[in-house]
Amino acid sequence: MPDIFDEVEEDLRADRAKRLAQKWGGIALGVALLALAGVGGWQAWRWNETRQATAAAATYLTLHRASEVEGADLATAANGFAALGRESPAGYRTLARLRAAALKAETGDLPAALALWTEVASDRDADPLYRDLATLLGVTHAIDSGDPAQLAARLAPLTADGNPWRASAREAQALLAIRRGAPEEARRILEALVADAAAPQGVRERAQRVAAGLRS
Repeated sequence: MPDIFDEVEEDLRADRAKRLAQKWGGIALGVALLALAGVGGWQAWRWNETRQATAAAATYLTLHRASEVEGADLATAANGFAALGRESPAGYRTLARLRAAALKAETGDLPAALALWTEVASDRDADPLYRDLATLLGVTHAIDSGDPAQLAARLAPLTADGNPWRASAREAQALLAIRRGAPEEARRILEALVADAAAPQGVRERAQRVAAGLRS
């Protein structure tokens, strides 16, 4: 026969378990439901991100093809890319704004192009490669109208060793020096570019021609 004290202890354990379940069971259930909701929300977010990226890719390709057709309405294409840049996920948002800026510059709307390049250059969500490219394009298109000192300051980080846009940034520095009335400084920069085996061939050839013009 079981000991009466064992039976009493079992009853006490059961009673404690019941009280604990009543006290904490609702909280445990709530935590479990929150965890499930979190997983479900994350999966829904991933699905929505994928759907948005797919739609952006299709729209970008359609706009690109339309802009490449002979006689295309480039101003309309530029507006389409600009709209896509406002609505797309981060990657396509950057590419669309860069394409819109290039088309706006090509069609003569330089202020709008400069504004878009500035947006990309200051967008911390954009890849640094594209941010630097936007800075370079904005500066080179503003050489004739912008403040030379401010433009040179914007270019300076791009001239660091290892930056993929270094050669083009140095070329732009030389053009700014010419605009400031400092031809000797420009010539030194250009001659260094000519001697730089790592610089793209096109940049070196342009540098050689401009440096030769400064010497004559």
